[in-house]
Amino acid sequence: MDRQKAIKAIEDLLDALGEDRTREGLKDTPRRVADAYAELLSGEGQTAEEHLSKTFTSDCGDMVLEKDIAFSSTCEHHLMPFFGKIAIAYIPDGKVVGLSKLARTVEVFSKRLQLQERLTSQIADEIMRCLAPKGVMVVCEAEHTCMTCRGVKKAGSKTLSYCTKGDFPADKKKDVFELLK
Repeated sequence: MDRQKAIKAIEDLLDALGEDRTREGLKDTPRRVADAYAELLSGEGQTAEEHLSKTFTSDCGDMVLEKDIAFSSTCEHHLMPFFGKIAIAYIPDGKVVGLSKLARTVEVFSKRLQLQERLTSQIADEIMRCLAPKGVMVVCEAEHTCMTCRGVKKAGSKTLSYCTKGDFPADKKKDVFELLK
């Protein structure tokens, strides 16, 4: 990110809104907003491979489920936050990964301009690519502030998306949804 360009853009936005950006409360706002976006979009250019490459041999053939992985992301349509929880279930095929690595994978993909559906799919794709499990399922439930704070203004509404890859049997899919209740 070009920090100086971002600061200038925020200054221009404040000017366009008719604000006096020299007043005390706004004096450092352009820098703070640029710093915030640098943090919110820190996953851009990163890959989850570094996190998912540290695996352990395991003859566990049953499903592994990590749920309630909290995340926040930024909607690419309105540049507003969306946030929620993600669950990742996979059926190992000889190797497993440390549980923190699944949460780190969520961070890599959520910290960029994003769509919920793409986020869900990217996580599943990367787990399939790096772990080569028999199958994977990713479930994402999120609240979008572009829908709750503006536009239709339906506070508390949530969107659920899920993605399965590989051989993820229907009975296992049912188990995941049951375990998420």
